[in-house]
Amino acid sequence: MSNPHHTEDNTLAGKIKKNVGVSLVKCYQCGKCSAGCPVSGDMDYPPSLLIHKLQTGLPNHEEDVLRSKSIWYCLSCEMCIARCPMEVDIPPMMDYLRGESIRLNKANPAAKNIIKFHKAFLNSIKNTGRLYEMGLIVDYKMKSLNMMQDVTLAPTMLAKGKLKIFPEMIKNRKNIRQIFLNTINKQK
Repeated sequence: MSNPHHTEDNTLAGKIKKNVGVSLVKCYQCGKCSAGCPVSGDMDYPPSLLIHKLQTGLPNHEEDVLRSKSIWYCLSCEMCIARCPMEVDIPPMMDYLRGESIRLNKANPAAKNIIKFHKAFLNSIKNTGRLYEMGLIVDYKMKSLNMMQDVTLAPTMLAKGKLKIFPEMIKNRKNIRQIFLNTINKQK
């Protein structure tokens, strides 16, 4: 029997709490996350402002967040949580927001190559069980059509053994593919 006094929090902050376990009500806007973030200067909303927008629960603020560049520029370096006196774990929140942004077709156009790189990275893991740099580069170049970007680095990297021509495959790649399949099914 459901509690008649309990209503589900359908705000984006409520969904973050439910799906990721990050409670944004703990943030009291000290700004330490933004001050320590190495990319906050490139973001349209630094982390503390992003959280503030989510705390309001206003639909236009949630829209701003999902369409922002900030969620795509986050490096998941964890400097924010290291500095946060309330231990608000921003990187998993950003992951969730990126997923929602893609799912709702609201990704910022400035993030198009970031998304292509992300998909190429995941394809590499899905197919080989680990990162295969050459495959990642080829997949990303094909998706982004940035064929000539960094092309002069390849011969040096190959000569130094930094790029392998053939991937190193792990055993039981079926298990990795199953993890991807389970994740996709869970998101539906």
